[in-house]
Amino acid sequence: MVSRRDIASFLGAGALGAALSPIGTAQAQTAPAGENTFQRIRRTKKLRIAGIVGTEPYYKKDIASGEWSGFCISMAQDLAKAMDAEVEIAETTWGNAVLDLQANKIDIMFGLSPTPSRALTVEFTRPIMLNTFTIIAKPGFEPKTWADLNKPEVRVAVDIGSTHDLFARRVIPNATLVALKTPDDAMLSVQSNRADCVIQVALLSLVTVKKNPKVGRIIVPTPLSAQPTCAGVRADPDPRFRTFVDNWLEYNRGLGAMKGWITSSLELVGVKPDDIPAEISF
Repeated sequence: MVSRRDIASFLGAGALGAALSPIGTAQAQTAPAGENTFQRIRRTKKLRIAGIVGTEPYYKKDIASGEWSGFCISMAQDLAKAMDAEVEIAETTWGNAVLDLQANKIDIMFGLSPTPSRALTVEFTRPIMLNTFTIIAKPGFEPKTWADLNKPEVRVAVDIGSTHDLFARRVIPNATLVALKTPDDAMLSVQSNRADCVIQVALLSLVTVKKNPKVGRIIVPTPLSAQPTCAGVRADPDPRFRTFVDNWLEYNRGLGAMKGWITSSLELVGVKPDDIPAEISF
């Protein structure tokens, strides 16, 4: 018969402890076969979400404390509470969020636009809100409608590949688009007079102008246009988690909680209710 000492010599003491310890066996246990997202959250008591640094009011991370805030965090905390779970945050980027969902690194990504290309790989909940398209116009440039912008002599800045870019190409195809790599580059083109305005959704334009009032003025062209902002979830054979999130969204929208989380998060970056144009609603 092989002795315990012989096994230890062959495996090493650490491996032996893991192999023979009931605790080690429990820790190594994998998720039950066929477990869906809803079941995993209920079993582990963890709701895994993404966090993106520097994207206020969506996500904000305090450099000193490491604590997160923002309206996406507020939503995640409330959703986790409803599921008797705790929030676990994985730092990522907008570009990698969908990949993180597919790779099962996170369970849900708040604040995504449900573009057709994304919908090929992940699923989306009902809208969290409708994010109104606005422009930040340079001083002296004051269009009132999207038709006023739809002229070759009007230079409109957008960040390439964004929903701003897609919207501009669809709604103002005759404008001269100044397509740049990042939102910051697009904004700088207005400040340097290479563009007359930049298109941004309301949540971004409110923060941009609050941080630097000299960049220009927020205008909400008519007719009002908005894009839905949703949460992305992994495509499960069992849609229980997405259905639960949809129900949770409707419940909180009815209570007015959604608007409260958004306006409170805007205040984190100094945007007060009085700073929000009357045409913009969440």
